[in-house]
Amino acid sequence: MAEEVRSPDTTALDEVVTFTSELIRIDTTNRGGGDCRERPAAEYVAERLADAGIEPTLLERTPGRTNVVARIPGTDPSAEALLVHGHLDVVPADPAEWTVHPFSGEVRDGVVWGRGAVDMKNMDAMVLAVVRSWARQGIRPRRDIVLAYTADEEASAEDGSGFLADRHAALFEGCTEGISESGAFSFHPQPGTTLYPIAAGERGTAWLKLTAHGRAGHGSKVNAENAVTRLATAVARIGTHTWPVRLTTTVRAALKELAALHGIDVDTSARDLDVDLLLDKLGPAAALVEPTVRNSANPTMLEAGYKVNVIPGQAVAYIDGRMLPGAEEEFAATMDELTGPDVEWEFHHREVPLEAPVDSPTFAKLRAAVERFDPAGHVVPFTMSGGTDAKQFSRLGITGYGFSPLRLPPDLDYGALFHGVDERVPVDALHFGVRVLDHYLKSA
Repeated sequence: MAEEVRSPDTTALDEVVTFTSELIRIDTTNRGGGDCRERPAAEYVAERLADAGIEPTLLERTPGRTNVVARIPGTDPSAEALLVHGHLDVVPADPAEWTVHPFSGEVRDGVVWGRGAVDMKNMDAMVLAVVRSWARQGIRPRRDIVLAYTADEEASAEDGSGFLADRHAALFEGCTEGISESGAFSFHPQPGTTLYPIAAGERGTAWLKLTAHGRAGHGSKVNAENAVTRLATAVARIGTHTWPVRLTTTVRAALKELAALHGIDVDTSARDLDVDLLLDKLGPAAALVEPTVRNSANPTMLEAGYKVNVIPGQAVAYIDGRMLPGAEEEFAATMDELTGPDVEWEFHHREVPLEAPVDSPTFAKLRAAVERFDPAGHVVPFTMSGGTDAKQFSRLGITGYGFSPLRLPPDLDYGALFHGVDERVPVDALHFGVRVLDHYLKSA
């Protein structure tokens, strides 16, 4: 059989389950503020790359916050390189809330359980299984493949992709495109319909700090300059604000394909398009695009005072804001208006929004790889409501797509598993992902 159509070997299908389970058992909880240690997981990955003859480089900005980078040479030295990246850290999990211990990596009834099963140690394991399969079979991709296993994605990425992009850009020389998490998972909006959304964009991150100043005083006195009142008023305005619709190229493409699948004739480029009405007509499929037709800002944290009978002179709040491509200036102007004259705001953490072309040869190959293994499935583009390490790698001119393929049963809510309780992934889904990734990466 020709090399380009050779399937991954059965060892790869066994290894992806083992690797996912064993990576989950390595607790890489990222609590923020630098409280994380990815090194044991990085060493695990590096050892298995080295065992396959792929030379890993381990890099740290902060001791214990380890990243792994490796390059697999392609057969065409003139071809642009492809970055394949995944993060090693995970968000916290409370064992008391889980059916199984979140760091057990237990494989039960054909399902791998644990924190990171979908976000995103499964993808880390799939990539590892694929490239080791290539090594056993003597397969080389057409273009150079750069692998990056990063730290700190679940916080600021300062110790991870940000550090790599800023300090080790040479390792990514020639990379023009990249793939990573949150795309090509099966979504079942209605019986008999399977969608595979591939991410071709991300909203920008705008984590804000709001500070209200006032006159400190006794809690029993009249105080028209109460910092808590000023802050609460601003937070309430932000939390109840209705943002205007702003459609990006990717979201328009998503709406067009989803409408066609539902038999709805609509011009998504029309100026008078009623987006909310169209979303209502799309039913459950609207969940793929509804979070990305607008900017958003959600209050998440409040800090004020130290005693119930003391009015503090300062109060602080934090807002999780997200900005669409092309809507960043509008976001800032709206924050100025909503906070008002008595509350200052600043970016606590900011990252750019992204958009990748959906009419590109790369997107066509991503689509073809999924449809090869599920011909009845429908690939649609979408924009992520949140963000990934693709933001940091975009500093190097790398266009990112979300592509971590999984074929899931209709009763498994993929979206709810992200940062949720009882995170898990079926073994069959991992096998599907290995086959799709293997095919795409060899044809890319």
